Amino acid sequence: MKIDAVRTHILEHRLDTAFESASMRFDKRQHVLVEVICDDGTVGWGECLGPAGPNAAVVRAYANWLIGMDPLETEKVWAVLYNALRDQGQRGLPVTALSGIDVALWDIKGKHFGVPVSTLLGGRFRESVKAYATGAFKRDGVDRASDNAEEIARHRADGFHAAKIKIGFGFDEDLAVIRAVRDAMGSDMRLMIDGNHGYDTVEAIRVGRAAADYGVDWFEEPVTPEHLSAYKELRSMQPIPVAGGETWHTRWGMREPIETRAVDILQPDLCGCGGFSEMKRIADLAALHNIRLVPHVWGTGVQIAASLQFMAAMIPNPVRLNPVEPIMEFDRTENPFRQAILTAPIEHQAGMVRIPSGPGLGIEIDRAALKEFAPKE
Repeated sequence: MKIDAVRTHILEHRLDTAFESASMRFDKRQHVLVEVICDDGTVGWGECLGPAGPNAAVVRAYANWLIGMDPLETEKVWAVLYNALRDQGQRGLPVTALSGIDVALWDIKGKHFGVPVSTLLGGRFRESVKAYATGAFKRDGVDRASDNAEEIARHRADGFHAAKIKIGFGFDEDLAVIRAVRDAMGSDMRLMIDGNHGYDTVEAIRVGRAAADYGVDWFEEPVTPEHLSAYKELRSMQPIPVAGGETWHTRWGMREPIETRAVDILQPDLCGCGGFSEMKRIADLAALHNIRLVPHVWGTGVQIAASLQFMAAMIPNPVRLNPVEPIMEFDRTENPFRQAILTAPIEHQAGMVRIPSGPGLGIEIDRAALKEFAPKE
């Protein structure tokens, strides 16, 4: 079996109401899928985290090396592609594009052997995971505190055990939102806050100290990802566990924050850090240093399925009768193609998500949806 073709599919939807994190404004949803086609007709699907157009361009550049390779030789393919652009791309687009390709190759491998990717990764420890709702962005034209509180109340009613909200817009505004959300969700629902690197160290410490009164599980990306010393200072100067890692790529990018314990919770993104091949190495490195791993997930049903396959195979840590189980980030923001591209959408039931059991990623793509949500000329 050889790789015969590589295609990209950009998906796009213009939002009725724009929303913002501290570092980005969304007036449309745009993601890119990777399709790898083999000479025997086997097709694998992957997804790239980050800007769709640039990722698609790098995937197409990688095709020069991919065509004719054996898709089952995932380690060899990963090394060839990484080394091809290594001098200019130890992180960023070369790695996010490689991630989408690697996910597609593991999908092919699972289909070839007739087993889920999770089985290839070593075995399934679980058939479902708890999900936490991600949302509560800043939306145009509404009061953020009341708007976010109403949204989180809906997530509670839907059965989610936890939710993550967006902060990073300033101390007073953010604390008002945290207070309103905690009142809306009650005391028994877990709350996480995500700064999307919107603070400097001084303000992040102030926010963390104040937010701790509201029972926050973790403080995600409080400062810019380049400043590891600021992460370490923040851990020592405020009481909330610090999380980060969605923009750190490969084992090399994760090594220093893991070894120096810059974070309490590591959040690699499967479709950004290097795919299944690299995610496994990162997870092993985190486990070696006893750092909790909670995958970052922000994408379509392809990324959801891939992340679920990885989470099925995550080794319980610590190994005990009632271990700490992984939890799934479940995006609740507007995105009509997120599930539409799957013939069988992956939805939650009372905050629980079942892990697909079919071969590869365990999903089938609805090609009509790819056409429906393709960018309009």
